[in-house]
Order: sequence, then C-alpha cells, then structure tokens
Amino acid sequence: MKFCSECAQPVSLLIPPDDNRPRFVCEHCGTIHYQNPKMVIGSIPLWDADGESRVLLCRRAIEPRYGYWTLPAGFMENDETTDEAAMRETMEEAGARVELHELFSLLNVPHVHQVHMFYRATLLDLDYSAGVESLEVRLFSESEIPWNEIAFPTVSHTLKQFFADLNRIKSEGGCYRLHTRDLRKPMRQDT
Repeated sequence: MKFCSECAQPVSLLIPPDDNRPRFVCEHCGTIHYQNPKMVIGSIPLWDADGESRVLLCRRAIEPRYGYWTLPAGFMENDETTDEAAMRETMEEAGARVELHELFSLLNVPHVHQVHMFYRATLLDLDYSAGVESLEVRLFSESEIPWNEIAFPTVSHTLKQFFADLNRIKSEGGCYRLHTRDLRKPMRQDT
C-alpha cells in the first residue's frame, strides 16, 4: 500500500502505539489501514446414486493453476454469509444447485493470507455446467479423482478427509466431523 484510501496521502509502515504489528498508517489523517486474511469459501458437492458416491469438481479456466481440478470455491463477498458464499460459488463455477450441510473443513493458509472453508453439500440434480471460470465440470468417484492434477493443497486435503470420513461412515457408521489444519508454505530443501 502506498497511499491512504481516505485522503490519498502517502502511508508509512509503522507500529501504532496501541498495537504490536506493523500497519500502513496515514500520518496526514491518522487512518490505520488493517489488512486481514481473505476468506475462500466452497462446497463439496456429492452425488450418491447406485451405491457409488461421486464429487463434483471443476477444471479451472483461470490462473492460478489454469487447467487443474478444484472444488467449486472462491473469495467471499461483503454482505454475504459463509454458506451464501459457498452456494453462490458452486452456482457460478459449476452451475450446480446444492443443498448445503455443515462446515467440513477449515484450513488456514497464512503464507498467502487466506482461510479456506468447505461445506458438505448434496447435488439436487445433474443439471450442472461449467461457468466462466471453469473449463469443464465433472463427477468423480474417489478412484477416478486426478490427484496429481488437483489445483491446491487445501482441496487435496479436503477431498482426502472427505473420502476417509465417507468410507468410515459407510463401513462403521457415525458421522462427518470438522477437519481443521494449518497449511504452511513448504520449507525449501537445499541440496
């Protein structure tokens, strides 16, 4: 940040007197510009038919990770709840109508200043289609998922936990649980 969004004067990176972190501060008008993580919200749309469970994935038509597969998700907008964001992103990216269930995964990604949240969801029908941010949309069983072509670690982690829970529930009973994890930037390996 170079200029104050309140008065357009230059800002400085300072630690305000009542804070412990550097913030962009406008010394002209006194505005402190707080920068907070962005929320990425999505769903895990499930279609369960003929004894086989399949998840709806989208192949990305945008960067980053163009051409890789992901769950329908995106940045939360102002004036919406997390469940509204999950349903909106599912419709925008996959053209899919879903019944949203409970929050399934919450993943902190501090090195990119994001928090990713995925809700369990049930597809209401098979009338889905790729949105402008998707090249294609397709249902995958666990064995069909292109694991080496998954766009983001948060999506890979969520899918692995989802199928582990699903398989446990089918064999032993029980219910889904909330999965949380901190995904830190991998350390560089020196050779």
